[in-house]
Amino acid sequence: MQHTLFLRVGLLAALLAYPRPGLAHSAVEPVPRGEDWWQQRHRSINQRVAEVGERAQVIFIGDSITQGWEGAGKEVWERYYAPRQALNLGIGGDRTQHVLWRLDHGNLEGLRPKAAVVMIGTNNSNGEDNTVEQIADGVRAVVNKLRSRLPGTKVILVAIFPRAENPGPQRGKLLQVNQVLQRLGDNRDVFFVDFGYKFLNDQGLIPRELMPDYLHLSPAGYALWAESIEGLLAHLLGDTPVKAATAAADLSGEWIWTIRGPDGNPVEAPLELKQEGARVSGRFARGPDRWLEIENGQVSGNNFSWTVKRDRPDGRLMVYTMTGTLQDGKIIGKVTTTMDGSETTAEWSARRK
Repeated sequence: MQHTLFLRVGLLAALLAYPRPGLAHSAVEPVPRGEDWWQQRHRSINQRVAEVGERAQVIFIGDSITQGWEGAGKEVWERYYAPRQALNLGIGGDRTQHVLWRLDHGNLEGLRPKAAVVMIGTNNSNGEDNTVEQIADGVRAVVNKLRSRLPGTKVILVAIFPRAENPGPQRGKLLQVNQVLQRLGDNRDVFFVDFGYKFLNDQGLIPRELMPDYLHLSPAGYALWAESIEGLLAHLLGDTPVKAATAAADLSGEWIWTIRGPDGNPVEAPLELKQEGARVSGRFARGPDRWLEIENGQVSGNNFSWTVKRDRPDGRLMVYTMTGTLQDGKIIGKVTTTMDGSETTAEWSARRK
């Protein structure tokens, strides 16, 4: 009898210590957040939803990366989404469980959008908070909630963006999540799109020109996002695709660039540029037979940035971080030179050849 009692107690302890498959986990259990600013943001979203109502053609759902359309992505948003009465339902720091709660507490009230753009889950990937399977469960629950509450709305499910400058465990974790999420796309009601590779350079690194902190997007990063989904979004909305936000600039061609040399006198050299959408490539002449290639070139509106690396004869590496603006057919910019941990900044310009 005593042996049987101990056995039952042991089995009960084991069941409590090791949850059975199928039980709910944090990523799918809807919960609000208690911070005052979060509650205020949630209320302001609900107020905006009530104001726009059925006029909203598209809604964006996510965390701080989505909320950032109101910051670094503001100009791109004004071009692509403001005319469509789009609504931004992003809140910084949110995880799938917080979005699930918000969708049942006013964020969808009275809406009938044609499309919903969803990108959520990166905050669930921190440390050991949630497993790959749990994060995928959470995103799936968000998609299912949208399909249930808004049956006439098409869902554009955006793969979770890569993060961290270098490849690592967390980026690998997100790749595995995206592999699972891809199966949610049926190209009828749910459309899975993955353009995360566009945020990486040839070495697999994330350029700061696209993600200044290797997580949140720059204006060029938001332009890349908008351009990557515009064809599909316009099709779902039944309207004409918006021209690329980068169309204002036209950097392609041959230039003569000018910068002051060590003696204070201007130095000129040829510059060749080729622009393709939000990306720009090219090279600088450093002599009759030597050119320096442009890396990580990005354009947003009339603004652009890129880096150039130069090997010194003594083996040291110089890195030029160049930014500029196209003004009246001329380039006006600044270049920050980094070598051995020290930096210097100078102005440069260019005119068409």
